[in-house]
Amino acid sequence: MNENKACIQKLYTGLQDLDAETMMSCYHSEATFQDPVFQLSSKEEIGAMWGMLCSGAREFELDFEVLDADENRGRARVEASYLFSITSRKVHNEIEAKFKFKDGLILRHRDDFRFYRWSRQAFGATGMLLGWMPFFQKQVQKRAYKNLKKF
Repeated sequence: MNENKACIQKLYTGLQDLDAETMMSCYHSEATFQDPVFQLSSKEEIGAMWGMLCSGAREFELDFEVLDADENRGRARVEASYLFSITSRKVHNEIEAKFKFKDGLILRHRDDFRFYRWSRQAFGATGMLLGWMPFFQKQVQKRAYKNLKKF
């Protein structure tokens, strides 16, 4: 197993164990993270996000597969099931993760998932009615970032 594939494996094994500290050891000091909810521009923000998500996780399960990784890039398929903290609704999220590496650590991490599908599960009828609208996604992003800053 190459160094970057091992890094992705370590990241998601840490997430399975809800161990944000182990996860953070996988990120470069100049790391960024992006998904449909978070746009984070520092390792400190990424650490706070994983810490917040790990400490608040309820009924959490994670399966993952590292699809490929070379000296520059990597990809993984991730499935996470959990109770969404705000509504206590069950969510099953299917994620495609993409990575860029520097010095054997994650420099860029991007998670892609269908926000509308996620919002229907997380918010029920509200997500079904509004989840496809850009303003709703912006509101979710603002609330998530506000919670991150409180953490």
